[in-house]
Amino acid sequence: MLVSAVPYTATLWQPSIDLEWRFMLNIVILAAGMGKRMKSDLPKVLHGLAGRPMLTHVLGSARALGPARLVIVVGHGADTVRERYAAEGDLAFVLQQPQLGTGHAVQQAVPELMETGGDDDVTLVLYGDVPLVAPGTLRRLLEARAAQPGSLALLTVELDDATGYGRIVRNADGAVGRVVEHKDATEDERRIREVNTGIVAAPTAALKRWLAALRNDNAQQEYYLTDIVAMAAAEGAPVVAAQPDHVWETLGVNSRAQQAELEGIYRGAQAARLMEDGVTLADPARLDVRGELRCGRDVFIDVGCVFEGKVELADGVSVGPYCVLRDVRVAPGARIDAFSHLHEAEVGADARIGPYARIRPGTRLAERAHVGNFVEIKNSSLGADAKANHLSYVGDARVGARVNIGAGTITCNYDGASKHLTVIEDDAFIGSDSQLVAPVTVGKGATLGAGTTLTKDAPAGRLTLSRTTQTTREGWQRPAKQTR
Repeated sequence: MLVSAVPYTATLWQPSIDLEWRFMLNIVILAAGMGKRMKSDLPKVLHGLAGRPMLTHVLGSARALGPARLVIVVGHGADTVRERYAAEGDLAFVLQQPQLGTGHAVQQAVPELMETGGDDDVTLVLYGDVPLVAPGTLRRLLEARAAQPGSLALLTVELDDATGYGRIVRNADGAVGRVVEHKDATEDERRIREVNTGIVAAPTAALKRWLAALRNDNAQQEYYLTDIVAMAAAEGAPVVAAQPDHVWETLGVNSRAQQAELEGIYRGAQAARLMEDGVTLADPARLDVRGELRCGRDVFIDVGCVFEGKVELADGVSVGPYCVLRDVRVAPGARIDAFSHLHEAEVGADARIGPYARIRPGTRLAERAHVGNFVEIKNSSLGADAKANHLSYVGDARVGARVNIGAGTITCNYDGASKHLTVIEDDAFIGSDSQLVAPVTVGKGATLGAGTTLTKDAPAGRLTLSRTTQTTREGWQRPAKQTR
């Protein structure tokens, strides 16, 4: 039985989210920043986390909420960001140029926001460099806002050191009154530990009105999105707060060090979830899941393994150290030994792979198949109990059950223009150092003698070999090195 561990499309968590909101939801993702401290020509939001751009993680969480509209605000490297997501048809892009603050950024998205004409439409603002925010946390924020019609909802956290963050200033009755940026805060206000994460959910019609009234008379001469909090309070609109499950969901990336910190957090969270699901990890700190990993019962994963794309490990699978699996399905009881690479392949029950094996796209291994050290297989199938244990290349081949492929065997599948098929039928034996020049068929139960170069079909049940006559030359002497 497989249990869900790390969802691919919704970042790290698999939420149970009711997509039938009672309102029209817009999501705006701010992705215009340069990221000077990254010291890179690549736009900051395209820098990687667990093998995917940070913005891709944010989009996964956003899409899990079922928005009617997804708007990305771009600026520095705008063309690069647009090109990266050009194939994703559910996105609208708007340009912020120049960058005059978060409020100014959301202003650029206003023409793209959808409304039904009622007061219940909502706009959620996220950040392309805050990649770990979970769909469940965002749902909690939206539900807190929906519980008080017409309210503005803020995602807040409490920090021991709030330096640099906007502080949540509450009224005497405990309601949120305003947000003051660190540079504009008084000494008393800087002692406040509750801070604004910048993630807000607001009624769309009211948000448009508040954005139009923003001013830049502050220390940075920017238009702060947080100023809408005071506007909402002045209008008598409720201002509510919600908190994430983990503070690190709200952490942003502004430097390589912060990027590495979030990478470690991401790995740790995934390892914890896998172990909760019953997976044994040799060392939770040395695991990389860069996509979706689904595991059955009693799975063992050794150190240094990397999982990319969508990987399924069924009950009792064992993965040795430093293996890389990408878009692979592994059936129960299979064992993958150290330093093996598998890509777009299917591995049958109780199969044995590696060490140092390379399984390339289009490969299907049946139950109990063996692929040994320094064997490469591409776009081929191996039948039940078939073996290729040493130093061989099998490409574009159909290998039957109980076939034995000797060391040094090569299927010569490419003639310089086209790929051709090799067929090896059940119970055939391929001697070491053989070359099978495709297209060619080895019949059922046939044997190829060691060193055979096969250019014609080998008949079933017969011995086929191609060798020159062995000779010994009398009187021959090995050349001697000349001495000076």
